[in-house]
Amino acid sequence: MQMAAAHLSQIAKRQGNLTVMNASHRAAIPFLDLKAQQARIGPALRNRLDAVLAHGQYILGPEVAELEDRLAAFCGAKYCVSVSSGTDALQIAMMAEGIGLGDAVFLPAFTYTATAEVPLLLGATPVFVDVDPRTFQIDLAHLETRIADVKRGGVLKPRAVVGVDLFGQPADWPGLNAIAARENLFTLDDCAQSFGAALNGKRLGTAADATATSFFPSKPLGAYGDGGALFTQSAERAALYRSLRTHGEGTTRYEVMRIGMNGRLDTMQAAILLAKLDVFEAEIATRETIAGIYDAALADVLDIPARVPNSASAWAVYAILLRDTATRDAVQAALRAENIASAVYYPRPLHRQPAYASCHDGAALPASESISECIMALPIHPDLTVEQATRVAAAVRAALGA
Repeated sequence: MQMAAAHLSQIAKRQGNLTVMNASHRAAIPFLDLKAQQARIGPALRNRLDAVLAHGQYILGPEVAELEDRLAAFCGAKYCVSVSSGTDALQIAMMAEGIGLGDAVFLPAFTYTATAEVPLLLGATPVFVDVDPRTFQIDLAHLETRIADVKRGGVLKPRAVVGVDLFGQPADWPGLNAIAARENLFTLDDCAQSFGAALNGKRLGTAADATATSFFPSKPLGAYGDGGALFTQSAERAALYRSLRTHGEGTTRYEVMRIGMNGRLDTMQAAILLAKLDVFEAEIATRETIAGIYDAALADVLDIPARVPNSASAWAVYAILLRDTATRDAVQAALRAENIASAVYYPRPLHRQPAYASCHDGAALPASESISECIMALPIHPDLTVEQATRVAAAVRAALGA
């Protein structure tokens, strides 16, 4: 809390005297403010980028190895392999396991499309599982039902379960791992939105057989373009990931051991991430402070995010639940009138997307469908001030007539 308070104080000083309420009342509050972050860490960013320009190693330069070491140390993983995107991280992890035709990959229906498109690209079948209606994490009881459905059908072989740490909070990894161990499933942690989060006192990165994360610019730790990483405790898996990200090469560049892909993180993005990693813990603390402001201001008028027990969120998204779609539309309109941005994650669950209609078996997923009709996200980022967060909460309350 002290770290977050100091960080917020610096932001307040940079943005000027926040007591002049009338002048700033209708100033825009963006959903994400990467320009403000860039201004705050500008000298460190420039130093890092200038170093890359000086040595000229734009692919797999020294910053890539440095970043991998620091990311692994940050989350307690033995190995980190940086890659070109969070989607490529998921694909490389599944390619390394030989997941493909005839395999069933279980994953939540309420998440971003990348989680489901990767199994299909590899010839496997995504099997959609419902989520908890309050935490939005994969529902363990329904997962067991879906595994039983697939086994009873006799067409697909259960191979893997992807737990998505949605919006910054961790999935129930002790429960997921227990099911996976019993069913002999590969576990993949889709930590794209939650790098920096913790469960039972340990940061995410070692909870599953492999962990994939994303450095898309809007993520808590974001690059200035696409990027991602894989974490594992297995030396064998790490070696496979490094080969697969570089066209399946062996001990030399022109020794091709397997079918791979061009999935490397470039050196410039690594340099940017190194500069951002220096302030990452302080930024997570600030996000937690903002979440606390929203909690205190809104808990009596709507459903605020339910916390996963024994966890700490990275707060990629602060998602509230409103009464219905009409109420959400009205609140968003009211916020726009106050020059306040908001967003909807996600307006349609995956099993209702046209691209996945042919692979869905028709199972009912009521929680995912209900959430999509009333969920709305408020601005939360490390350069949002206390005054701005308070103004957002007040606008939401006013829109609800509270």
